Amino acid sequence: MGDITRVALDAMGGDNAPSMIVKGAVEAVNERDDIKVYLVGKSQIINDVLSDYTFSKESIEVVEASEEIEMAEPPVAAIKKKKDSSMVVGMKLVKEGKADAFVTAGNSGAVLVGGQTIVGRIKGIKRAPFAPIIPTKTGISLLLDCGANVDARADQLVQFAKLGSMYMEKVIGINNPRVGIVNIGAEEEKGNALVKETFPLLKECDDINFIGSVESREIPEGAADVIVCEAFVGNVILKLYEGMASTLISIIKEGLMSTTKSKIGALLAKPALKETLKSFDSSTYGGAPLLGLEGLVVKTHGSATNTEVKNSIIQCVAFKEQDIPGNVRKMIES
Repeated sequence: MGDITRVALDAMGGDNAPSMIVKGAVEAVNERDDIKVYLVGKSQIINDVLSDYTFSKESIEVVEASEEIEMAEPPVAAIKKKKDSSMVVGMKLVKEGKADAFVTAGNSGAVLVGGQTIVGRIKGIKRAPFAPIIPTKTGISLLLDCGANVDARADQLVQFAKLGSMYMEKVIGINNPRVGIVNIGAEEEKGNALVKETFPLLKECDDINFIGSVESREIPEGAADVIVCEAFVGNVILKLYEGMASTLISIIKEGLMSTTKSKIGALLAKPALKETLKSFDSSTYGGAPLLGLEGLVVKTHGSATNTEVKNSIIQCVAFKEQDIPGNVRKMIES
């Protein structure tokens, strides 16, 4: 057994907590022997769910937290008042060096507030963006920001571009990743005030491979490896992306089952079709890291199932191995 990655997991956060969260944790430690999960939350409830599974007792530890932050709670008030919530306790484990990463499917606003006030931003980081991986025709792209910083400034978008470029190179292994800014056209003079201000600043950056504007329809084609935008635009793109993928998969399945001939064709095409559709399943890519913090904080979908939780835990191994906070500090200092 090699070096262990210790992941604090918010067992009470998300629409499917604690059942899907606990199941994902068990699947992660059963798949990998280099992970230990701290399940943070109401211990009696967590242990009741754990009793249904078989796993190495050394690989999962329950950490008591008597409170939980609801999905609709005001973020700042929730973090301040609920000191013994599963989210606050989990983030403190990272802050204190007892865990290498924190994963949650809980309240996004609370994740942002807690990440910056408890774990803390790295000195020099203006804003910490959510950065999910999204599938494309040619592979994957990184979209940032997708929900953390609405109404960001131009200098913050430039920093997002640099963070995204570093992430794709260090974690994903893409050399000299292409960076594009979301726009309504290819011409430099197009866009709103923020895009027009940011574009020339990105052009001047000699430490990223800026390729210019990327229209939303080009994103699924894989037009850029790093997609930069402010959080409102990014969140709309992400939700439409996921909704469209889910709808198309549903329509395809219904069509294949509509007639006897289509059912026969579906049976023959099933192996290839299953593999193709799998690449557009967002749960296979894990969660979105909140980049720029002193420690690793990962946000999964509020409706995350066990598969997404498992993959979010496993991706923390790569985050730790590549020392994302350390590489961010180097980026800031250079």
